[in-house]
Amino acid sequence: MSTILDRLAVLWEQRDTPQVKRLVKYTLVSVTSTAVSFLGLLLIFGVFRLWGQVVSTVVANGIATVPSYHLHRRWVWGKGGRSHLTKEILPFWTMAAMGITVSIGGATIARHLSDTYQLGHGVQTVLVLGANIVSFAVFWGLKFLLYNRIFHVRPRVELDAIDELVDAH
Repeated sequence: MSTILDRLAVLWEQRDTPQVKRLVKYTLVSVTSTAVSFLGLLLIFGVFRLWGQVVSTVVANGIATVPSYHLHRRWVWGKGGRSHLTKEILPFWTMAAMGITVSIGGATIARHLSDTYQLGHGVQTVLVLGANIVSFAVFWGLKFLLYNRIFHVRPRVELDAIDELVDAH
């Protein structure tokens, strides 16, 4: 079994391969999507107080999902043309809905803690933002594997190959 440092060393050695470049792009899109969601949630719930924790979380994540889809499809996986409904759009939005569902759970917990301990709005905002970030992290790896399949346009090496390289070192 390899350590995280072993895996990072192999990734660094393989940094010029299409697979590692794709992983880096995927990570950058994920960070961008998280930032869009974070900023949306901060503005919608934290600053303007438009809705409660749950609705604000759903709206912020829904907004972030639109550019995320296009960046993943075009920049990370290099696909152009029209999107395919059943092979691309539905799987992507299904995963997004699952992520938003986890975010709703986090927002619900944040709301419960806020109500139970009568927390101020600033602390409530920090809790709901934290819950949102955790939900993004939970699905990060799972989504990469799925998106690698649905947006796949050229021969690819499975992520297991990285494990094999690490084990060989």
